[in-house]
Amino acid sequence: MVVDIWTVFWRDWIVLKRRLSRYILSRMISPMLYLVAFGWGLGKSIQVGQGSYLDFIVPGIVALNSMTISFNAVGTPLNMSRIYHKTLEEYLIAPIGAASFVIGKVLSGILRGLISSAVLIIMAYIFGANFSVNAWFILILILNCGIFAALALVAAMSLDTHEDMGNFNTYVLLPMSFLCATFFTPKQLPDAARFVIELLPLTHASQALRSSAADSGVAITSLFVMIGYLLVFLSIGIWQVKKIRE
Repeated sequence: MVVDIWTVFWRDWIVLKRRLSRYILSRMISPMLYLVAFGWGLGKSIQVGQGSYLDFIVPGIVALNSMTISFNAVGTPLNMSRIYHKTLEEYLIAPIGAASFVIGKVLSGILRGLISSAVLIIMAYIFGANFSVNAWFILILILNCGIFAALALVAAMSLDTHEDMGNFNTYVLLPMSFLCATFFTPKQLPDAARFVIELLPLTHASQALRSSAADSGVAITSLFVMIGYLLVFLSIGIWQVKKIRE
C-alpha cells in the first residue's frame, strides 16, 4: 500500500517539479497583497492584545491560504480529469487500491499547501510579523491542508461540471475564507452565526494556528475536530472511488 500511495504522489510531484519555480512565484502574489494591506496598511497601527494586528492576522492568512491551495491543487485537476480528459480511468484500471489513490492525492495537495504556506511565512517575517512556527503550528497546518485536499477530492468525484466546482468554491470556501476566524474572532458575531461557524474546520485551524503561533499551546478540542473532519472526508473519498470502480 505504501508503494501504491508513493506512486500516486510521485506522479503529481513530477508534474509540480517541472514548474516549481513558476509555482512558487505565483504563490507569492496573493500573500504579498494581504501583507501589504494588513502589514504596511493596517497591521502595525492596530493593537490586538499584546501584539499588532499583523501578528494576529498572519496565522489566519496561513490557514486561509493553505485551505485554498490544497483544495485547488486536488479538486480542479481531478474534476477535469474525471469529466473532460477522461484520464482518471488510468488510475481506476491500475492495480492500485482506492485508499492508496485517495491518500496519494491528498498527500500531493498537502505538499502544495505546505510549499505555499512556507512562502507566505517567509514573507510575513520579512514584513515584520512576530510569531512562532513550532511543532504544533506545523501539525495543525498539515491537518488543515489534508482536510481541504480530501474535501476537494470528495467534491471533484461528486460534481459533474467544472462550473459546479466553481460554485462549490463560491458557496462553501469563500464564506469560510472571511468568517472562520481568519480576519477577526467569531465572538463578535450573533450567537446563531457563531455556533455554525465554530463547527467549521477552518475556524479550528485558524484558532489553533493563532494560539500555537503565540506559544499558547493548542486546544485539544480543535485538534480532535480537525482529525475527525480529515477521517470523514478520506472515508467518503475512498467509498466514492470504490463505487466508481464497481
